[in-house]
Amino acid sequence: MVERKEQELLLQEASRKQLLRGQIDRREFLSRSLVAGLGMAGVGVAAKYGIGSALAQDRPLTPTFYDWIENLHPGIPAINEGFPDLNYQIAPVQGFGIERFVAEAKNGESTWDVYVGQTPFVEMTSLVEADVIEPWDDYIPAEVLDDMIPAIRDECTIDGKLYSWPFFLDVAGQGWHSGLTTTAGLPDSAPETWDDYLANAQAVIDSGAAPFGATFDAHGWRCVAPMAHSMSKDVYTPEGLFDFTSEPAIEALILMKKIMAVANPDILLAGATDGGVNGTPDEVAFAAQRVGYITKYFNAPLRMAQYWDEPTQLHLGPLPKFKGGEGSTVFWTTGSALFKHGQNKEKAAEYIKALTYDPRIWKDSIAGTETSHPGQLPPYKSIYAEWDANPPDWMLPFVALVRAQLDKAKAIENNLFGLSQFQIGQPLWQAYLTGEVEDPKVAMQNVMDAVKAERDRG
Repeated sequence: MVERKEQELLLQEASRKQLLRGQIDRREFLSRSLVAGLGMAGVGVAAKYGIGSALAQDRPLTPTFYDWIENLHPGIPAINEGFPDLNYQIAPVQGFGIERFVAEAKNGESTWDVYVGQTPFVEMTSLVEADVIEPWDDYIPAEVLDDMIPAIRDECTIDGKLYSWPFFLDVAGQGWHSGLTTTAGLPDSAPETWDDYLANAQAVIDSGAAPFGATFDAHGWRCVAPMAHSMSKDVYTPEGLFDFTSEPAIEALILMKKIMAVANPDILLAGATDGGVNGTPDEVAFAAQRVGYITKYFNAPLRMAQYWDEPTQLHLGPLPKFKGGEGSTVFWTTGSALFKHGQNKEKAAEYIKALTYDPRIWKDSIAGTETSHPGQLPPYKSIYAEWDANPPDWMLPFVALVRAQLDKAKAIENNLFGLSQFQIGQPLWQAYLTGEVEDPKVAMQNVMDAVKAERDRG
């Protein structure tokens, strides 16, 4: 009897939410209530809330954050205090998984109003295709849209609609341990070409300054894509897939094998956290001061240098390029997605605007805190203009470097397979890195075939 009553209440709650959203009318609601055995209780609920009442009355603003965001930006709870009724939650995601969001959307509901942690090329198209999220256009102030750096606004847009409200900017580049490179007798400047980079890495080993010369993150969007972009950004098919068979992609794979010859031997292993995506071997080696150079988004070496005896020995520079290459790189933003079946949408926009413009976020990100130094940058033109006009006393030189690299960089194109194409391809291109396949062109053709086969399966 108790179990039946619980089931009746669950059915009643689901119907009530549909009534409040306008998905069913009062007649259907009362009919379901009678079938569920709740009788006049359903009538009481309908009378209390009324047809078409805003579901925002039913709960407070409920954002959900990917856990790494607060880990790297511990000032977020202080900003949340400005929203007294906020129901702040950590998202049930790992390794960019969106399964819970999709499952709820299929039932026409969402536990949360906004997800802070979306990266456009990773999951934005999938969330749009699954009808999980809606554009921000009806809620975001026009002045905020106009304030976005154009390349970032383009990255966050599908078919002219803004599906990601950008928050953090990351750009791929290089970092090096100047204590180790100085010991190796190397100049304290960024290697401009990949040949220079490899020569410097070998010098670090030969001098005994460190056991390894260079390292990279083996996930394709962090190695294959930026390295290919350093030769040419023209590495996408007309439908927006990464063209693994293009010359820049093949040269990137060959380069990765050359770097592996001077890298930490565990470089191809999965990371220790977040479903293998984070806590990667390259970061561990760089944090332990066992490698001279690293290529990754700039916030990685900034975070790892915190573990050094002398964090000031970290130096940063643009991503190296192939001789004759265009010298581009990859950028992406992490932002917010608005759930289609969420609530409090105007309030969500108010909250995200306050969060992304708050100067405390950017001071902590750039200057660092006792617990973190992410170095992630804002997406707005006005913030950089203010810093240029009135530089704060906590400003650090890397900000100008990263901002300048954005003008050369390109976002990975939005596609339903934006992330999964790299996940599908990784074991296949790694067959070349490990010697199982001798020809890099064969390895990359295998990747392209596998990605297209998965696409054709729908």
